[in-house]
Amino acid sequence: MTFLRAELLRWAPTVLPYLLLTSLFALSLVWFFRRQQKVALIEKIPGPKALPLLGNALEVNVEPREVFQRICGGMAIAGKAPLRVWLGTRPMVLVSQPADAENCFKLSKEGHTSGVITPLCFVSGQDLFRWSSCLNVILSSQKHLDKSRDYTFLHPWLGTGLLTSTGSKWHSRRKLLTPAFHFKILEDFVEIFNSQSIKMVKLLEKKAEGECFDIFPYITLCTLDIICETAMGCKIGAQDNSESDYVKAVYRIGSLVQHRQARPWLQPDILFKLSGYQKEHDACLKLLHDFSYDKIRTRRKEYQESKKNKGQETTEDEALGKKKRLAFLDLLLEYSDGVARLTDEDIREEVDTFMFEGHDTTAAAINWTLYLLGCHPEIQARVHEELDGIFGDSDRPVTMADLREMKLMENCIKEALRLFPSVPFIARELREDVVINDYHIPSGTTVLVVTYRLHRDPEQFPNPEVFDPDRFLPENCKTRHPYAYVPFSAGPRNCIGQKFAQMEEKIVLSNVLRHYRVESTIRREDLRILGELILRPENGNPLKLFPRKAQ
Repeated sequence: MTFLRAELLRWAPTVLPYLLLTSLFALSLVWFFRRQQKVALIEKIPGPKALPLLGNALEVNVEPREVFQRICGGMAIAGKAPLRVWLGTRPMVLVSQPADAENCFKLSKEGHTSGVITPLCFVSGQDLFRWSSCLNVILSSQKHLDKSRDYTFLHPWLGTGLLTSTGSKWHSRRKLLTPAFHFKILEDFVEIFNSQSIKMVKLLEKKAEGECFDIFPYITLCTLDIICETAMGCKIGAQDNSESDYVKAVYRIGSLVQHRQARPWLQPDILFKLSGYQKEHDACLKLLHDFSYDKIRTRRKEYQESKKNKGQETTEDEALGKKKRLAFLDLLLEYSDGVARLTDEDIREEVDTFMFEGHDTTAAAINWTLYLLGCHPEIQARVHEELDGIFGDSDRPVTMADLREMKLMENCIKEALRLFPSVPFIARELREDVVINDYHIPSGTTVLVVTYRLHRDPEQFPNPEVFDPDRFLPENCKTRHPYAYVPFSAGPRNCIGQKFAQMEEKIVLSNVLRHYRVESTIRREDLRILGELILRPENGNPLKLFPRKAQ
């Protein structure tokens, strides 16, 4: 036994490296053959010839507007057949075949509650609702809740907050944050929506002489002021100073993330750093995080002091006839004092997520609604009539009761979001293999639902390019498939802040349209659209404003 032990010790230095190398080689072979199996399955799907490593990436290395056009054009060319494209080493499958939904529906019945295709499945609007159960499966699935890996480029900024988290963390955060969007809490934000939108209305006075100007920056700064005050309880004065460091950092980091997502060669951290973008990205990140942490520390200190003086503060508030309005940050601090035990970093993740998701999306929705009303003066006149019936000649702020009366305004916003959804793509990552139209699609791939095309299904929306708010009258919606219209996504991972957004959009738009008549100067056929993180007009939204009454 001693001899055997001695022999093992003598040969160990020589044998162990070979064993390690053999194990590594075996693991590499296993990985290679599994990868080749997946590639072979994907390559059975017809598609354009791809370059080694780069795939078809060079074909999408064009201006953002052209990328969006190529996506929509490729879907149209594919017709009913699936089309495979490679983005670097990641496959994309463009699908528009009605049978795909049937297969997905059968799979879901058999327990395979997975979705459609593989990396980046482009769903054709024309065919989608012949297989709408497929979308139902993707978006309503309790299994496939993971966002696509493209969202990882938001992690440095947003961490793993509600937008980017997965698994148990997402479930616990969603459960924790849902009460923060109760209508009773949202009602407290109405005052902010009013004050910031009225400020924008006043800033627009100098433009309301029939001058053509781009209104999009005004809307964006207004929504940024709103989201900052509602999320953090502080005023950044973006409408007063659009050149502030914070405002510029918000815009720039979003641009850098989009730039990186679209370029496979910038996605590895080392290459992103070598490109020079990392330095600028980190500078923006430091400014944004420092700002958020500073506000969190300040509000936490105020919260602790208010707990000590709770009875005294309540008496003072009652004497003044008002109650303190809580920001989203204050609600998180209250939760962190209970069972949640949120750290400053946890709170920062959620506040930054709210900031990111809550200003560009609403700005886009408000912009597109104004644009379309400016293109259709007859519908705009109906909106003016509705507003006059609610407010008369009064300049009073909008109330919750007023919002319930804005039926046509609400339908105009819905129709604008149908034609121009703020988020043009919804991505989910699959966790199981699926078989679609006799094609075996491996797990670990991403489904990308193209809402821009989905909302144009002529079977669900006759004359889909026509702006018609009456599509959303109750009698016109009752037979429509529930997944025909998903501007706020759908299923478990739908937008938690959609009621917040809808209230904000109605108040901002009503305050603008109570004072002005809008005239768009670009025809629909001349629009140049950018389909990035947010769907926006490439050259802004130039329009003309005319006062409806003496200012």
